[in-house]
Amino acid sequence: MSTSQDSALKTNLLSLECHFTWDLRVDDTDIDDLLTRLNDQIKLGIGKEVGAARTFSFLAYVKYLKGDPEEAMANLLKAEQLTREHCGGDLEKCLIVTYGDLAWLQYHVGYYIKCQSYLDKLDKIKDTSSTSLLQHQIYSEKGWTFLKYSYKHYDKALECFKKALEMEPNDSECNAGYAITLYRTETELSSVDESAALKQLKRAIEINPQDAVLLVLLGLKLADYKKYGEAEEFVLKALEISPDHPHVIRYVGKFLRKQGNVDKSIDMLKQALQRTSQSPIIHHQLFLCYKRKKVLLYKNVGFHGRWAKIQQLNSQCIHHLEIATSLRPSFIYALVDLALLYGEVKEITKAEKLFKETFEKAKKDNDSLQQLHWYYGQFQQYYNKCEPLAIKHYAEGLELQKDTAEWKRCAQNLEKIAKRRVDQDPEDSDACGILGFVYKMQGHKQMAIEFYNRALVGDMDNDKYLAALCELRLSLQQ
Repeated sequence: MSTSQDSALKTNLLSLECHFTWDLRVDDTDIDDLLTRLNDQIKLGIGKEVGAARTFSFLAYVKYLKGDPEEAMANLLKAEQLTREHCGGDLEKCLIVTYGDLAWLQYHVGYYIKCQSYLDKLDKIKDTSSTSLLQHQIYSEKGWTFLKYSYKHYDKALECFKKALEMEPNDSECNAGYAITLYRTETELSSVDESAALKQLKRAIEINPQDAVLLVLLGLKLADYKKYGEAEEFVLKALEISPDHPHVIRYVGKFLRKQGNVDKSIDMLKQALQRTSQSPIIHHQLFLCYKRKKVLLYKNVGFHGRWAKIQQLNSQCIHHLEIATSLRPSFIYALVDLALLYGEVKEITKAEKLFKETFEKAKKDNDSLQQLHWYYGQFQQYYNKCEPLAIKHYAEGLELQKDTAEWKRCAQNLEKIAKRRVDQDPEDSDACGILGFVYKMQGHKQMAIEFYNRALVGDMDNDKYLAALCELRLSLQQ
């Protein structure tokens, strides 16, 4: 093929809408974990549903990223076959993304004539199909891809589902995808009436009342608002519809744990593991259950009353966290939970090593650094008994994204440490400086000025305090 022909072919390929053109970077996800999740979806029977073609098409792209073009081709051809079996009158519309992937894959393996044949098929589809129908299909598949690929793409998923629903407001799959994405992204609890996730979950269930995953998510969301009676109704209905679905069982287990029924939650999560043993999320949920049992022992009996039982629970926690982190090495929350647990059982060297590795991973990916500073601060404060390092990391966490849960926790712990020290010694300059910093970050300018002034009494040449005071006074004049 001549250079000009290759250039023309590449230009046509770049204009397509498919997995190869959606900027799905390897660094944005854990490819091995994604591969496991997609294979689980197929094993769990999704192949009998319309959404199966989408799963095989996405799996093909992941196989391509893993350097297995033959498997990728087999999965794309399976996606095409399933599309022909299930899409009926919408066949052409449903093939728009799969044909795009096939064109790209044929190009990458050097089959340029076959690549061109798929480009020709796509041109024919575009000439004979409604533009809005094609756009709806693309936005729908793009939304599901972003949703499953990485939490870093949740905002893109929301945008795609919204655009798809503008074209077809009653589309069941897009309503479900939009509801799930809102559920995962809605962190701040406002009133029930203001929850976009709650409204969309109800809307999606209205269209498809038999979707057990949506039902259990609605139950969990209602429980967040303490509407336990209504929440339990939806959870039980979900379990009645899909008693063997591991995702449903996992969410029911989470619901039971939050309700305090920890033993029942453990039973259900173990049941889910029988069908999807490679799920890091379920292992992490089991850790949370055993951790909850341990907290209850501390609360009701105390450490000395049940030392052996607490040791046993720690072993179970570590067991499930080690499995979770081996299955998904990028699982930051499980990694820091494990590091903290190593600290709790006095394995300080292992904890420090794991924290160091996790910091390197988080900095490389620019991911979860604030959470990591919060957890490492806890480790230094409570297990390594190094308050200066705890203060350092709480402060670094406070300088990152504002008003998150970890930001508030960093502020609270810094304030507690500093107030305790000021109560012991009102002239403790460092403690006054910490309080000045916390109040400055929280926007309490007058209180910040007061404590920075107190800090300067004993440390009058501190450039950091002087610069903060100058900045605060200037901001009050504006």
